[in-house]
Amino acid sequence: MNLAEVGNLVGDLARAQMLTALLDGRALTAGELAWCAGIMPQTASSHLAKLQGAGLLAMEKQGRHRYFRLSSPTVAAMLESMQVVCAVDAPRRIRPESRMDRDLRMARSCYDHLAGVLGVSLADALTDRGAVDLAADGGVVTPVGRKILAEFGIDVDQLSQQKRCFCRPCLDWSERRHHIAGALGKGLSDRLFDLGWVERIRDSRVIRVTPEGRRGLKKTFAIDHPA
Repeated sequence: MNLAEVGNLVGDLARAQMLTALLDGRALTAGELAWCAGIMPQTASSHLAKLQGAGLLAMEKQGRHRYFRLSSPTVAAMLESMQVVCAVDAPRRIRPESRMDRDLRMARSCYDHLAGVLGVSLADALTDRGAVDLAADGGVVTPVGRKILAEFGIDVDQLSQQKRCFCRPCLDWSERRHHIAGALGKGLSDRLFDLGWVERIRDSRVIRVTPEGRRGLKKTFAIDHPA
């Protein structure tokens, strides 16, 4: 597949809306994706077949349902990068920022890791402490970082054994700065969910920081996340 073919697939409004709905890493049924795109289920099936055929989506059958998800973190990174380009025109918008816009900007899921102000703040906290060293195309955890992350309940050795990129910077489309992606980004996200510091908002990519999470982020990373 070439760039023009991918652009043609992603450029359709309905397909773009379905792909965006899958950016939180979950698998959704064809019916759920049809609802997200505001189209009929039959039309959604046609779009999903094209996306799956192009290798952008993976499908898994469970009972009578078919569940679709993004085929890989690479596809998610592509979509997030496209949103960065789209956000360049954001200051020109006349429409005032909505509550949903604000919530997405504050904290959201970017495939399997955290983005928005929360994700960028975590990246800043770890780099400022010398725990993580981010470069243009990757990142490493320092010896100091191994100790900090171990105390937070993250096994760096276990994460580094996964068959995927261990750590990379991901340019945040709303903040225009980097948050942490890769196995380490997922590990940080999973740990915050396990602690009950963050929770998902239903039918949305928005992540809500709980009161306990605000206290924990302040104590552990010196992050003052607004309520």
